[in-house]
Formats: sequence, C-alpha cells, structure tokens
Amino acid sequence: MKLALFDLDHTLLPIDSDYSWGVYTTDIGWTDNDHFRQRNDEFYAHYQAGTLDIHDYVRFSTQAARLKGAAEAARAHAHFMQTVVLPVIQPQALALIDAHAQAGDQILIVTATNEFVTRPIATALGVNELIAVELERDASGWITGEIHGTPSFREGKVTRVNQWLAERQLTWASVETTFYSDSINDLALLEKATHPVATNPDPRLRDLATDRGWRILDLFS
Repeated sequence: MKLALFDLDHTLLPIDSDYSWGVYTTDIGWTDNDHFRQRNDEFYAHYQAGTLDIHDYVRFSTQAARLKGAAEAARAHAHFMQTVVLPVIQPQALALIDAHAQAGDQILIVTATNEFVTRPIATALGVNELIAVELERDASGWITGEIHGTPSFREGKVTRVNQWLAERQLTWASVETTFYSDSINDLALLEKATHPVATNPDPRLRDLATDRGWRILDLFS
C-alpha cells in the first residue's frame, strides 16, 4: 500500500487554519481583540520556534467556541469556511491530492490543528482520512478544551500514524509513505516517511532538506 500523508496548514493551505479561526472569532466579536490577538500571536511564535505547549494552546484556541456552544460554533465555522478557507484553496493543492488519488494511493491529512477546525477543511479538500488533535467531550458531547489521547503534534504525529496503521493490521514496513510538510515541527514524521517532501518549507526545514537531499516542493510559488 502507498500512503500520501499531508500536513495541512501552509502545506495544502497557504494559511494557518487554527490561527485564522482565532482571528475570525475575534472579528465576529467573540473575544477581546487586543488580548486575543496578542495571545494568539504568542502561541503562533512558539509554534514556529518549536516550543509550543499544545495543551495550553488547545485550551486557549477552543475557549471561545466552547463558551458559545455547539450550535452557534457550527454556524460560525460554516461561515468561516465560506469566507476564509474556501477562497484560499489553491488548484495546485487540489491537483496534488488528485494525482495521488489517481495513482491509487491512500490519502491522509495529518495535522496538529484540532478536529473541530479541520474536519470540514479535509472534507472540502476531498480527503476522508483525517488525523488531527482529538478533543475531549463532556456528557452532552461538546468539547471541553482538553485533548483526547496523543496530540498529533511533533513526535505525536508518528504515534498517531502508528495507531492508524495498527488499526488496519499494517506496519511501516508494509507501506510506502510520502509525507508533505512545511514545518520543522514535523521532522519526526518526515524522517519516518519513505519519501519526505519539504513543501513550502520554513527556513530551517528548507536548509535541512537541502542538506539531506530531500525533495523540496514550493507549491504556492
């Protein structure tokens, strides 16, 4: 079996969907503009530096939606999809996914952004298999702000793909994997993949990919 694994933000999308969702919730008045943007920027800087505490970030990033409740959050996310996400989906990203589909590859998105934000995005991209940060839910079925299981972040992406393979009685040795990512945070999974592809890479990943002779794909250039 051949697997095509894709990071999402800045890999298949030219934006960070989690960061953009935070900006969107501020724009519609769910959070205090100055405070939220400052904290959002701080977390994003930590992500880029590889020092993000994913648990703290998920509590922060889901708080506004948690307080609004499932129905209102769903309506807002639908509008977010229409006004923010769908307009920036690029034909070359869709073509890359389609090329793997036409080749018969199993396609997965493997992202450190939570499932609430990313499930509709994966659907819009035509990808059914999504490995995202899973969220704990309360008795009513609504999210609590805590993470369920291993977050698909940094080395956790390898753990979650391991779980996905094991659930299907597969191993790394029985599959051929191509993994596309823009971020040095995904180094563990890039090193695990049969074919790592530094896609729209950040400066550190671009330097590393160049040194190691990995393929570099500037999808949005």
